[in-house]
Amino acid sequence: MELPAFGRQAVRAVAGGLLDAVLPPLCLICDRPLTVAGLLCADCWEGIDFVTPPHCAVCGYPFEFDPDELDPGNRSLCGACAAGLPPYDRGRAVMRYGETARRLLLGFKHADRIEAAASLGQWLGRAGREMRAGSDLIVPVPLHWRRLLLRRYNQAALLAWALEAAWRDDGSGDPTPACCPDLLQRVRATPSQGHLSPAQRIRNVAGAIKVNPARQARLAGRRVLLVDDVMTTGATLEACSRVLQRAGAARVQVLVLARVMRPGGT
Repeated sequence: MELPAFGRQAVRAVAGGLLDAVLPPLCLICDRPLTVAGLLCADCWEGIDFVTPPHCAVCGYPFEFDPDELDPGNRSLCGACAAGLPPYDRGRAVMRYGETARRLLLGFKHADRIEAAASLGQWLGRAGREMRAGSDLIVPVPLHWRRLLLRRYNQAALLAWALEAAWRDDGSGDPTPACCPDLLQRVRATPSQGHLSPAQRIRNVAGAIKVNPARQARLAGRRVLLVDDVMTTGATLEACSRVLQRAGAARVQVLVLARVMRPGGT
């Protein structure tokens, strides 16, 4: 029997209090002591550069000024989307990828700071609130099994689960998309994309991602919200979007924690 939302919250509160007595909560970035786990200290919070409107109507790239003031009613696109639309319908990001965001995400991704997941899921839920009603499934970008063994967890999957939990327990009563963490598979091990050019990133992920045959039937006609930690050039997210659409997804949207800003904002 599943506990109601208030019951789950009470259990978490008791468990969290016991854990805090043994392991006092620390800032997720600088390890400064806090009163509540899974949060940032005031100084680190000041360093997070959240993405807010105005932004590109399609990919969510932030604008320095509101184009609608110059051309009211126009569907404002960034330079990249004006040159060629991405294979997903809409993209949004929580924050810009700056130094503070980098430290937060590197700790979460590589240093086992998975206690950040719940808070990050709530951030994703707020940034992607307009996507909720148009999504049936929350799907993380997959890791190859070798990298998963080394890292022991897929950070994108933790974010997808945390997003589902944040929306399910927010008290709104709105339908919550179901998390499907194994819908996509990375069938070919690829080198890290960190130091690759945009063109190299596209070649690197070509043919590396497939739909899990065991989940194929669940995908047909469904609207997918694709989740990842960082968008750099978007090559991986675009590859996943194309795979999902070819496999029968009715719609693909993209939601990430952080987005690398393009030089010149184009």
